[in-house]
Amino acid sequence: MSGFRLGAVYPQTELGGDPRALELIGRRVEALGFDYLLMYDHVVGAEHADRDPPLWNLGPYTDRHPFHEPLIAFAYLAGITRTLCFATGVMILPQRQTVLVAKQAADVALLSGDRLRLGVGTGWNHVEYAALGQRFEERGARLSEQIGYLRQLWQEPLLSFNGHFDRIERASILPRPARAIPIWCGGFTEPAFRRAAAMADGFIFAGPLEGALAGWRRLQDLLREAGREPAAFGAEYMLQDASGGGLSVAGGLDALQRWRDAGGSHAAVVTMGRGYRDPDEHLAHLDGCRAGLGLSP
Repeated sequence: MSGFRLGAVYPQTELGGDPRALELIGRRVEALGFDYLLMYDHVVGAEHADRDPPLWNLGPYTDRHPFHEPLIAFAYLAGITRTLCFATGVMILPQRQTVLVAKQAADVALLSGDRLRLGVGTGWNHVEYAALGQRFEERGARLSEQIGYLRQLWQEPLLSFNGHFDRIERASILPRPARAIPIWCGGFTEPAFRRAAAMADGFIFAGPLEGALAGWRRLQDLLREAGREPAAFGAEYMLQDASGGGLSVAGGLDALQRWRDAGGSHAAVVTMGRGYRDPDEHLAHLDGCRAGLGLSP
């Protein structure tokens, strides 16, 4: 597995927001030899019934699903781990204030010793956008503007920026990260692939493996068209079955090998959707994956 990075997805919705579970899984995932812990992101949950327009039918989360705020959780985990890296997968960036995200991410990067990767996307929940005071219809355009703006905020000691959605005049955040925080995109659509090819450091794929492989082939074509080398671009796959549940250990190892053979650089093991309710059950599944890959605990 040299050069390939294997992560675990924190099972947000199945642990009831228990802070003890966060500590236990953070420590144990590092001890098991995984490279990173990835967290999904939702600020608020919404009841799906009687919505106009209806909520996206592939959006599985409601007001009954708990989510830790990823950057706050990572700041906590940074203090109790030493080598484990952290990734948002994905943070729904357009519904958030760009400067505030830049500030929070910079602190997590500093406090963790540069162990943060920021995965971003547009999301699907228009109710969540409204609750945060942002326009759902503008999410794609806003995300495209935010990516470059974040990099400027992290790098420039003083800047002026006059975008369509954000503005700043001769100001900055301080402290700034010691080095650039990687920004990866995620999604399923052609606009998401094009955005990533133009400005991201990597892409997070999910869903059935065949669809992810097809998406990765398309993205590689777009990278070459943009004059970028696919081998220098990150490609992550979320190891889960077509229904959204975690794969069996054997099925996951087979999918992982196919992803790696296709040039993927990262994969994150999903244990959600298998009926586990106890952290130890999730950890046992991750341990089985570790053993199957020959990772040393």
